[in-house]
Amino acid sequence: MTLWEVDLHPRPGFVDRRALDALAQARDVGVGGTISVRSAHGYLLEGELTSEQVESAARRLLCDPVVEQPVIGRSGDETLVALPAERHDAETTNGATLVQILPKPGVTDAVAETALRSLQDLGLPIEEVRTVRKYWLFGLGEADARRFATKALANESIEQIVTGPLALESLHVGSHYPFNKVVVRMLGANPERLDRISRDGQLSLTREEMLTIQAHYRDAGRDPTDVELETIAQTWSEHCSHKTLKGRIRYRDERGERLFDNMLRETIFEATQQVRRDLGDKDWCVSVFKDNAGVVTFAEEAHVTIKVETHNRPSAIEPYGGANTGLGGVIRDTLGTGLGAKPIASTDVFCFAPPDMAPEDVPPGALHPRRIMNGVVAGVRDYGNRMGIPTVNGALFFDRRYVGNPLVFCGSVGLLPKDKAFKSVEAGDLIVAIGGRTGRDGIHGATFSSVELTSESETVSSGAVQIGHAVTEKMAMDVLLAARDRGLFRAVTDCGAGGFSSAVGEMGEELGAEVHLDRAPLKYAGLSYAEIWISEAQERMVFAVPPEKWEEMRGLCESEGVEATVLGTFEATGRLRLFYNGAEVGDLSMKFLHDGRPPIVREATYSPPAPSTPTLKHPLSKSERFDADLLAILASPNVASKESIIRQYDHEVLAGSVIKPLVGAHNDGPSDAAVIRPILSSRRGLVVACGMNPRLGDFDAYWMAASGIDEAVRNCVAVGADPNKIALLDNFCWGRIDRPETLGSLVRAALACQDLSVAWKTPFISGKDSLNNEFRYDGSDGPTTLVIPPTLLITALGQVENVARCVTMDLKKPGNAIYLVGRTWPETAGSHFHLVRGIDGGLVPQVRTAEALATFQAVHRAIDAGLVRSCHDLSEGGLAVALAESAFAGGFGVEADLDEAIARGLAPGEYDADQKSASEALGPVATILFAESNSRFLMEVAPDKESAFRDALGDVACFRIGAVTDGSQVTVRANGETCVDASLAELKEAWQKPLRF
Repeated sequence: MTLWEVDLHPRPGFVDRRALDALAQARDVGVGGTISVRSAHGYLLEGELTSEQVESAARRLLCDPVVEQPVIGRSGDETLVALPAERHDAETTNGATLVQILPKPGVTDAVAETALRSLQDLGLPIEEVRTVRKYWLFGLGEADARRFATKALANESIEQIVTGPLALESLHVGSHYPFNKVVVRMLGANPERLDRISRDGQLSLTREEMLTIQAHYRDAGRDPTDVELETIAQTWSEHCSHKTLKGRIRYRDERGERLFDNMLRETIFEATQQVRRDLGDKDWCVSVFKDNAGVVTFAEEAHVTIKVETHNRPSAIEPYGGANTGLGGVIRDTLGTGLGAKPIASTDVFCFAPPDMAPEDVPPGALHPRRIMNGVVAGVRDYGNRMGIPTVNGALFFDRRYVGNPLVFCGSVGLLPKDKAFKSVEAGDLIVAIGGRTGRDGIHGATFSSVELTSESETVSSGAVQIGHAVTEKMAMDVLLAARDRGLFRAVTDCGAGGFSSAVGEMGEELGAEVHLDRAPLKYAGLSYAEIWISEAQERMVFAVPPEKWEEMRGLCESEGVEATVLGTFEATGRLRLFYNGAEVGDLSMKFLHDGRPPIVREATYSPPAPSTPTLKHPLSKSERFDADLLAILASPNVASKESIIRQYDHEVLAGSVIKPLVGAHNDGPSDAAVIRPILSSRRGLVVACGMNPRLGDFDAYWMAASGIDEAVRNCVAVGADPNKIALLDNFCWGRIDRPETLGSLVRAALACQDLSVAWKTPFISGKDSLNNEFRYDGSDGPTTLVIPPTLLITALGQVENVARCVTMDLKKPGNAIYLVGRTWPETAGSHFHLVRGIDGGLVPQVRTAEALATFQAVHRAIDAGLVRSCHDLSEGGLAVALAESAFAGGFGVEADLDEAIARGLAPGEYDADQKSASEALGPVATILFAESNSRFLMEVAPDKESAFRDALGDVACFRIGAVTDGSQVTVRANGETCVDASLAELKEAWQKPLRF
């Protein structure tokens, strides 16, 4: 075999985009000095190829001749080390260090795989392909160049860095695996030895769990095999079983003590059951908390599904791959719901440290926040866009506490035929795997997701990082949906955390299964039977196929170029039996596997902070102007425009988007929620929104959760969703829950979810938790632990009868009236006004459930009756920010007067002593402008509709505060004084500039 290299350089006169990106990365990670960069990318080709064939391949397939020029040679050829002559300039006389970056052997290289298939389709005798990136670094010696490459250009968890020429002779990966059944000696092990077995094997099992396993095998009279222990570890992992939140918790707060036998079941799940009982015959839930996604009724012919997953730890180590496979995994959850839902929309929510964080403030072992953000955004973008699924809704949050542990939430919405909503497995069904092949990527992903990160995680747990291949998943999706419609299988699920172990173990829980691991298609040779079983390699689905349907199923897969393999059968034995080359390597009781985990009993306590009065550095005057505060809040990264990220996603594909992520006169205003039309022959629509405010968790986790639910629901209502049919999802991301106060805050948040769900009849239909989100490292002052703020993402799925009645947030016409709907309370703790002013203390925003529900229903009546031209929810920044955003999104000015809202919406007689004290501290003007009270809307109404609008709102608090103008100013007055007067241009620029990358 001959190893050839094809380098692709920018043609003279074209921008060297990778070099510019590298220089930007250099600034982010603090690489100083005067440096310059030149770059190229290319392919290593292995096969019996002639130079003519390689040149033909380069020009016909690999190279874009408009913008690139190829350089071809055998690997190690000196012509591949220097820049092409036409790229030489004066800088080259100073010398350059060549840095080459390749995927590590065994890491998915999607571009190379596609190139290999395409070159083989051209009839070329080619065996292997790998991609390579090259950087010529000027102004850096070899040591500094390697440091720069390590910090900015490559990720050593998945890539290898070579300085100078490549010294490769072959691209071949893998070697023969000599079968050896491994038995783990644990029957005679003392507790310390059991701890060591768990730790060294990255099993993440507690001592009590290891003792339980030891007792089980002592009764069986033998030691476990390695694959049995791995299977138990992934099934019992926090990621797969949610053992803490489903365990026994003794909870104490200011109201007393409560013992939960299963906290999730007795709070969030019980709330849904209560809602369903209350709805009776009108219950619109179909499947909740038992399949891969929640399912609710939608149209006459179809239900809808929704699931939101976290992919935090892999994204902290390899941002692109972690986010890439996070979205790919949740799409497979949709495909694995019922007999297969068609993915129709995606969502994403990210939590990062500030992207402008100084490099010296980033702890050792952590990536710079800008690098994490860029990688995560690109990972979600590439997977969703290549799958042809629109990304329609999301959010971005910044807090320094996410520096070592970013949060990555990915969601998927699906359309499921009514007659395909449920599945079953029968004895004798074949276990069929389709899609991607199995490799070492993703080993211990489930157990890795259950532990905290450390400065060594990138090295120790790099095997838990997977790289996705969206094209492979798209092909598997097409086959799955076709097979579903032809009735070729009885059940399907995805290979998520735990790989085949999880998929087959869950599908065969009620029966049993026999699996022959040597039948699994592999990416390369050398995998042990245990690695094959637990690998989380991507793009794989598992089916229960009746034997008589197998040939048709196999033929369908072959016709679409999708690999399909029979791994074994489901058997009514109650046992999971694993074989390799005819030898039994595992035999587990399904009952022990799924029900044998010892219950966890934890202590949880919570003490809410005492109410406090905001502490101002400088008292506010009655005639104070707030222009600077408004501009500063708009420029705050949590409020600022996310357009630079949103524009990277395709939200138009499938042609069903009605309200986009950006709206307004120039399609650059912040939409409250997405509206999509899944069935193009119908005007019935889905509404997708989210709510989250981690800052409030520093004050009271109960009201943080309640505010997140209120925000998600009011975002849905703001565009036209019916509040009587909104489903919720919860995603808890917390720190280490072995601390009673940390677990207590989580329980308190769950109680809020229960209370609001029951009060508003908004059932939770799916959820996911991610615990132990902490980052530990050795700092200058000794061991340091960074704990994320308590973070609860609430996702809301609403519905509209007719998308033509939906409204957006941008102002529509001069002369229209502007109304503030909902009461404002002096609850400013955690607000952005406090943030920009440096104010401490205050009261946390609460939710008055009955008043809020009445407001939601009234707003919906007004929108549904066609009485509203625009509607914007009040959230970050309060009324002032809502006025500014609605104005510059529509391109119209605003004249507002707050006297009526102050007089009727801030009645001091309704306050208790703490609220009155907080109100007096800020004064009524600052409070009405910047308080972030819940359940409020800014609404635009045509003059001839005002009377009907007020009638529709009934007794709900409603204040006419001004009108739309044809000017270019946002002017707000109170008590005869101007308190805000700013141009649309400066407001919009303040909002758009911070994240304009």
